[in-house]
This record gives sequence, C-alpha cells and structure tokens, in this order.
Amino acid sequence: MNRIPLTAWIGLFLIGLNLVLFLFGPLLAPFGQEEIVGAPFDGPMPGHWLGFDQNGRDMLSRLLYGAQMSIGVSLGAVVLSFSIGIPLGFFAAIRGGWVDLALSRLVDTVMSIPVLISALVVLQALGSSLPVLIVTIACLDSTRVFRLARLVAQGINVMEYAEVARLRGEGLWWMIRKEILPNALPPLVAEFGMRFCFTFLFVAGLSYLGLGVQPPFADWGGMVRDNQQGILYGLYAPLFPAAAIALVTIGVNLVVDWMLAGRTIVQGDNR
Repeated sequence: MNRIPLTAWIGLFLIGLNLVLFLFGPLLAPFGQEEIVGAPFDGPMPGHWLGFDQNGRDMLSRLLYGAQMSIGVSLGAVVLSFSIGIPLGFFAAIRGGWVDLALSRLVDTVMSIPVLISALVVLQALGSSLPVLIVTIACLDSTRVFRLARLVAQGINVMEYAEVARLRGEGLWWMIRKEILPNALPPLVAEFGMRFCFTFLFVAGLSYLGLGVQPPFADWGGMVRDNQQGILYGLYAPLFPAAAIALVTIGVNLVVDWMLAGRTIVQGDNR
C-alpha cells in the first residue's frame, strides 16, 4: 500500500473541514444569515471574530451559512452532470454508429459556445433560481463528462473480457453495469473532483456577477462582491469568503492529484 503524502493529508483535512461546514454550518452559526448585529465593516471583536460585512451582519455566520449554499449548489450540479453524461457517454460508445455520431455532434455543438456565455443567456432568460442554476450548469458541464465517459468506455469496450461478454449474449445495460462502469470508475472519480473544482469556481463567479445564488441566501462568491469595496479602505471583509473559496479548491485539487499519481503508479507496476 502506497504511503499517503502530506499534501494528500492536507487536502483530506480541508475537504473534511468543509464537509462539516456544509452539513452543520447553519447550526454552528451564532447569528442568522440576515441578522444585523453591528455597524457596517466593523472589525473583529469578542463574539464576532471575523467582524461585520457591508450591512453589519456577522461575517462568521455568513460564511457558515454560505458553505452550505456554495458547496451544495456545486455538488448538486456536478452529481446531476455525471448522472447525465456518464450513461449517455457509455451508451454512445457501446452502440456506435449513428447513435454515437448524433450524440457526439450534439455535444460538440454545445461545447462550441463558451460556457459562460451559454450560462449567462439561460440565466438571464429564465432567472437565477436555485433549480434553474443547478440544471443549467449541470447540462453545460455534462458535455465534458460525456466526452470522457465515451472515451473511457470505447477503450474498455474493445477489451477481451468485454468481447467475451458480448459473445455470451449479454445486453446493453448488463455491459454497462458489470463491465464498463467498474473499470471506468478510477478516471471518473478523479474527473468528479476536477469537475467539482471547476463548477465551484464557476458558481462563485456567477454569484460575483450577480447571476448565481441570490439573496437572502449567503454565498461565498456573492459575499466577495458585496464586500469588495472594503478593499479600498484596507479592510479584510472580502478576503474571508475569497479564502474559503480558495481552500476548498486547493483541498480538492490536492486529493485529486494524489489519486491520479497513485493510479499512474499502479498502471506502471501492472505493466
């Protein structure tokens, strides 16, 4: 068994910490996310360890509430994108022919338009409610998942054990569940971490532009936007949510790098 490096332990710690904040953040928050308890941009003091935001709300409480919203929206979008992209990618790889051609060209068409532009058009037209936000990001991101799932499945589909299964007369869904999916899990799990990072930053960017998570919900990207004027006065208010975004991204990337490095070593040993 390979020894887990220090960087991976740091990543696991950051992921675990943010998972706790995601699950229990609102319960740990000393004040409500919209409760005004001080003066705007007041500094840290006992009971308010991170100071106040632009409206006089407790910054620590806002961060704890924002963890659930920022991570939850991103996680929901990634799970939905994988639920769409993986089955379609596997289906296209196994069926081949016109099915593969039609799905691949549709995906190429969607991917030819920059993701940010597509998201802005949809959100401007349909609004920025949480269901619309999650579904929009998931549909756009599922194209990337589709391409990876299709590529991996095509490689597995030509293996000897897959050929034997087809000669036995196994059906499409049996092939997907028993042959394709188990052997495709390692790259897909690593891709899940990478896609979560991209989606997490994308949601934060949309919130910063005012098209992501909407008030009264606290969101880290929106908190950076709301408190950005504090930078002009040498205040730290916008740096706290920015640091939270960075720590989540760093933690996931460290773990993904460790998983990819371990998979490369295992493949090299197998050769």
